[in-house]
Amino acid sequence: MTLYFWNYLWYNVCKTDIVPLRIWFLRLSQRSRRFIPPDGIISSIKTGRKCDMKKKNLIKGGAAGLLTLLLTAAMGCFASFAYDSASLKTCTVENRNTVVITGTAEKDMPQETVPETLEDGTVVPPETEVPDDGYYYLFELQPYETGIGSRTDYAAWCDKTEKLKFSLPFSGGDSDPRLYSRFVVALKIGDTYQAISAPIYVTNPGDVASFTEEYPEAMSKKGLLIELDMLGDAMELGVKHTTINIPYHHIIGGNLKYHYNGKDYYFNEELIASYDKMISSFSNKGIIVTAILLNGWNDAHPELHEAGLAKSSSAFYYGFNVSTPEGYETTRALFSFMAERYSGADYKHGRVSNWIVGNEVNNNKNWNYVGPMDLASYTKLYEKNFRVAYTAIKSRSKNARVFFSTDYEWKKQNTNLQYAAKDFIDLFNAGISAEGNIEWGLAYHPYPYPMTEPEFWDDDQTGMVNETFESPVVNFKNLHVLTDYFQQAHMRTAGGQVRHIILSEEGFTSDSISRGKVYDIQAAAFAYAYYLVDNNPYIDAFILNRQVDAITEVETSCAFGLWTVDMSRPDKVIAVMPKNIYQVFKHIDTRKSLRYSEFAKSIVGISDWSEVIPGFDPEKYQ
Repeated sequence: MTLYFWNYLWYNVCKTDIVPLRIWFLRLSQRSRRFIPPDGIISSIKTGRKCDMKKKNLIKGGAAGLLTLLLTAAMGCFASFAYDSASLKTCTVENRNTVVITGTAEKDMPQETVPETLEDGTVVPPETEVPDDGYYYLFELQPYETGIGSRTDYAAWCDKTEKLKFSLPFSGGDSDPRLYSRFVVALKIGDTYQAISAPIYVTNPGDVASFTEEYPEAMSKKGLLIELDMLGDAMELGVKHTTINIPYHHIIGGNLKYHYNGKDYYFNEELIASYDKMISSFSNKGIIVTAILLNGWNDAHPELHEAGLAKSSSAFYYGFNVSTPEGYETTRALFSFMAERYSGADYKHGRVSNWIVGNEVNNNKNWNYVGPMDLASYTKLYEKNFRVAYTAIKSRSKNARVFFSTDYEWKKQNTNLQYAAKDFIDLFNAGISAEGNIEWGLAYHPYPYPMTEPEFWDDDQTGMVNETFESPVVNFKNLHVLTDYFQQAHMRTAGGQVRHIILSEEGFTSDSISRGKVYDIQAAAFAYAYYLVDNNPYIDAFILNRQVDAITEVETSCAFGLWTVDMSRPDKVIAVMPKNIYQVFKHIDTRKSLRYSEFAKSIVGISDWSEVIPGFDPEKYQ
């Protein structure tokens, strides 16, 4: 009888009655919670005095005995609440007046937990979680906010359903902060809100852009870093792409007023006028312009840098700051100003078609300094900066392309200041894909290894270049590794396309550190590299560094220019003599291409370009 009694009590009271009652009770809204048990179960757990009539005859020990038994049994069937989870799938602007966020939610059922019995026999009931109030809430967070925190001002709410859809009003303006926000789903637990989803950002800011002209079609992939006062020479060379550096720390401050999001900002009018002249000179002649957005140190505007960051003697440029309210507002105003001015809407200003956010950003120490941090933290910080830049640019010019750049150190040991390009790209791609997949592109720098020797075709002999995805260096010797990697499904855009790749900075020295002047090898290296790029459909542009040697680079055996430079004039770039590479560069994308590159075959050690370039078709150059 005793065994039967305990079995009955466990299976029919604890398993069937008490736990469902407790769950049902706790799931009620806190404001309306009251003790109203369903029919057929114990009506008062506190006293245990009234039970289902079918059980009544089995319990004859009186109220006190029943209370003891019930409490003892109940101690073995506490419910632990595992809170719901949500996954946001899309976040888009629709009809220029609404931001629509969709996703799914999964309700987690309470799990029974077992009490702990101490050595002295004391039974300790398990801790129970506070239940949520039965609704889902959508919170809107600014880029500088780390989480919901103590906020209670949710943007929207809904009943608990498997499929989620929230619609928020949107002004339609490109400066509307909602365009830059991230959104999370939360539960109300007690008096606080707890996020149950990863964040998601708006993925189509281009749909609010006023300038919607198509991306310009280039006549070839040939590009060059141009000296403005040698634009005539660049046109003679047939340049189709170029880059310009835009250091934001020089732009901010001045008398050129820009009103943005209810506030006036002032920029350097003289410097902006020089960019107007440069960019319009290039783009109005059909050259596709790529602008590199840089952030140097500015003592007068500390908001441009991460809060508390100290100036570093090894840093040429610093990361942008969107981690504080003032930094975010100033930075996006700068991005928006440049994107609006050079969208192409005004031919007097010109058009920037490609924007690169920072330089070689896998190098925190020298080119994108934000202070020492591990790779995951650094990449997440850069993601925030990139999204602000991307949104500002695309919301002004729908078909502009936005890139980040890395050096050629593809796979290496990561430190807290310098990271492998591949590892950075992998984390960046995963983060962007998880929080609203946007169409970022890569601007890569595949210099020879080492940069002080122009030959790249023997770089495998250094032990740093191989044909695998784990190659320490990826450059022209194994360039297919880069594009093969980007063809993988997880690296593609949300629409399944291979992301845009441009080679925005690379060069071949004419001053070998071991042999002196090697003008012919420099020219041969360029010809070989250009044919590699031209026959790779996943690379859009090859922008050579540079038109004229830079004195500081020549001093380190990196004479990359088409022209030599007057080394006695550090105050001004004065071209002296065109090198052998000059004529090769000029004709490489013309019908005279094979004639001007014929000499290079013997230097490379081949009799036909098809030996080293898969699919090479000489008819293309005739």
